[in-house]
Amino acid sequence: MNLPNKLTMLRIILVPFYIFFLLMGSIPHHYLVSLIIFAAASYTDHLDGKIARKYNMITDFGKFADPLADKIMIVAALACFVQLGLTNAVVLIVIVAREFMVTALRLVASAKGKVVAANNWGKAKTISQIAAVLLVMLLQYILELGNMKVLAVDTAQLSSIFDIVGQASLWISALLTVISGVIYIIQNFEFIKNAK
Repeated sequence: MNLPNKLTMLRIILVPFYIFFLLMGSIPHHYLVSLIIFAAASYTDHLDGKIARKYNMITDFGKFADPLADKIMIVAALACFVQLGLTNAVVLIVIVAREFMVTALRLVASAKGKVVAANNWGKAKTISQIAAVLLVMLLQYILELGNMKVLAVDTAQLSSIFDIVGQASLWISALLTVISGVIYIIQNFEFIKNAK
């Protein structure tokens, strides 16, 4: 297994760690710890692709595992957000539905001997999802600091504003997810049309 693929696997391995801290409200600064772990996992997404392209280490495994690691990372975070009441389940459902459709398309293409790599829309979708998740965690951490009296802020007022900002970022990422999914299906419609 080459270095980019190891970084992809590391991204998957980090998922349970940020889930643990995200859901452990009894631990002080849990949002910060979760945010740092999620950010580190997200950075491996940038790093593995950069190394793979620069040193010609692109593999079929990487083409499948890299987007799968992204999906696991994002879906896990959003599922935690739903449990914590930080987002609507519809955001999670829209994103999961798109990922299932694209994965099914990849499997059909694979059965025909073709590997379908991520396109620029898929990359923009992933960046928007990562940014939205990081923003929500950062806003929650600021509220946590306010509740701990570390910051002198009106948490009741900020909570409403942060909720709107967080929801808007998540819905924007969900919209980009749908757009990228539609484009992906259009670009690879030959595999659906000729499926048996």
